[in-house]
Amino acid sequence: MRLDKWLKVSRLIKRRTVANEACDNERVSVNGRPVRASYDVKVGDQVELRFGERTVKVEVLVVAETVGKADASAMYQEIL
Repeated sequence: MRLDKWLKVSRLIKRRTVANEACDNERVSVNGRPVRASYDVKVGDQVELRFGERTVKVEVLVVAETVGKADASAMYQEIL
């Protein structure tokens, strides 16, 4: 699954276009490397998102096309 779509499905970012822009501006990195929105997300990847001063780092647990709102947080595990 594409990174921008995974970010939207997991509800880390609300819209796919916003996720795409974040990737274009190098605010998203996977396993320590900046990646494009077309990056193929795999279980075990560590995704880091930078929102201004705040940084969120998560590990991918599930890659699924559709997920309900209640189950979206089960797609990743936050890393401190």
